[in-house]
Amino acid sequence: MSSLGVVLCTLLAAASVLLTRLRLRGAQVAGRTRTGRPVLTVHTVAGLTALVLWVALLVLGATLLDVVGEDVASLLGILALAAWWVTAGAGLLVLARWLPTRGKRAAAAAADGWSAGPGLSLLAHLGTVVCVAVLTWAYADGRV
Repeated sequence: MSSLGVVLCTLLAAASVLLTRLRLRGAQVAGRTRTGRPVLTVHTVAGLTALVLWVALLVLGATLLDVVGEDVASLLGILALAAWWVTAGAGLLVLARWLPTRGKRAAAAAADGWSAGPGLSLLAHLGTVVCVAVLTWAYADGRV
């Protein structure tokens, strides 16, 4: 895994966090039902936390090791990855709003303003899960 792959995965995950927040902030949202505010808040807060910690780890690298020591730098990396996994899990919950509903009082699907269906959400959130797995592998392998 090259450093370019790590950077691309970081950018995709960051875009997923930010665009999900923008997409779901209004009263009219895409999907069958509205995503609960707690899920969206966890997705955003964990995503921004992960992004800040991960970018600090990537940018500072060896300098961070010299300043805070190897143990603290390792803890920072583990916390960043944990926050990425929380973000990915919350993203899958956001994605779950596209699951078909059944029942007498089930809500009909709403029109999606950014696409014709769940394609953008699928790409973003499943892509984020894959990218977080790649980032975890890269970190565990010592490439980050």
